[in-house]
Amino acid sequence: MTDLRLSLAMGNYDRTRPIADGRVKIDGVDPACMLLSPEEMFFRAFRHQAFDISELSLSSYSISVARGDPHYVAVPVFLSRAFRHTSVYIRSDKGIEKPEDLKGKRIGIAEYQLSANVWIRGILEDEFGLKPSDVTWVRGGMNAPGRPEKIKVDVPADVTMEEAPAGSTLNEMLMDGSIDGFVGPRAPRCFDERHPKITRLFADSVKAAEDYYEKSGVFPIMHVLGVRRSLAEAYPFLPGTLMKAFGEAKAMAQAALADTSATKVTMPFVEDNLARAHKLMGADIWTYGVQPNVKTLETFLEYHHRQGLSPRKVNIDELFHPAALEAYSL
Repeated sequence: MTDLRLSLAMGNYDRTRPIADGRVKIDGVDPACMLLSPEEMFFRAFRHQAFDISELSLSSYSISVARGDPHYVAVPVFLSRAFRHTSVYIRSDKGIEKPEDLKGKRIGIAEYQLSANVWIRGILEDEFGLKPSDVTWVRGGMNAPGRPEKIKVDVPADVTMEEAPAGSTLNEMLMDGSIDGFVGPRAPRCFDERHPKITRLFADSVKAAEDYYEKSGVFPIMHVLGVRRSLAEAYPFLPGTLMKAFGEAKAMAQAALADTSATKVTMPFVEDNLARAHKLMGADIWTYGVQPNVKTLETFLEYHHRQGLSPRKVNIDELFHPAALEAYSL
C-alpha cells in the first residue's frame, strides 16, 4: 500500500521539526510539509481550505464549528500555547498603570477573533472587571494598512469597533498616540524597536502568568491541529495516527530541551526557566489530549461565546474527531 501523499501546514517549532525533517513518521502518510507563519497558514486554510492537514487557530476553528460549516476536524494536538499577559501593550503617557485603567481607551487589534485576543479579553474581564465593551477597539493592519479577516465576524452590539483610517497602520497609530494601546500575539514593531513611550501593561508578565496559573490551572491554548473532514471520513486511521506522530515529536523536543549538556536553544538560563516551569506546572508542561486540558478548553469556549464570536457555546466533544479522544493501552 502506498502512503497517502498529503499536504501538511504547520509552524516551525521544536515540537514539529521532527516531523518536517523525517525523524518521526506519520503512519500511512507521506507528508508534503510546509512550515508557515500563523497568518499565512490560517488565512489559506480558512479562506481556501488549502491544506489536507493544517495547524488552525482555535478561535477561528471554533467559529466554524459553531456555525455548522467546519471544513476541518481537529485532533487535540495543541501546537501553540502561551500565557497572554505579554500581549497587552500601552503608551506610558496615557495614564494607564493597571488593567482597570484601560476603560474608555482606544486599543488596536489586528482581528477581534484572534485566539490570543479572546484569552486576554477573558482574563481582563474575569480578573480585573474590564469588559470588552469598556474599550473602543480599532482594527487594522499592524505594519501594512488593512488586514482582511480570515473569517468574517460581527461583534456584539455593546462592543465598539472602528476601522483604522485608510492608509494607516496600528504601529503608526500607537507611535503617534491616536490609539492608547495594542493587544495581539505579536509585539508591535515600535515595541521591538524600543520606542520610549511603548511598554507592556504587565511589567512582570512572567509573575502575572504564574499567579494566573496558580489560581486557575489554565495554560491557554492558541492552535489545534486539523485534518480535512472529508479525508478523516475517507481514512478513519488519520486522526489517531496524527495524534501518535505529533505526540512522539513533542516528546523528542522535550527530551532535547531537558538535555542541557549543550543547550539546544539560543538562550541563557534554560535550566532555570525549565525548572521554574516544572515546579509550577508539573512534569509535562505542554500536554496534548482532551482530558488534561478540559478546564482550559472549557474556559476558552466560555470566553468565545461570551464575547459573541460563537452564537452558541460549543461543547468540547464537538471540536475533536472521536478517534482522537481515546488510545489503546497495554
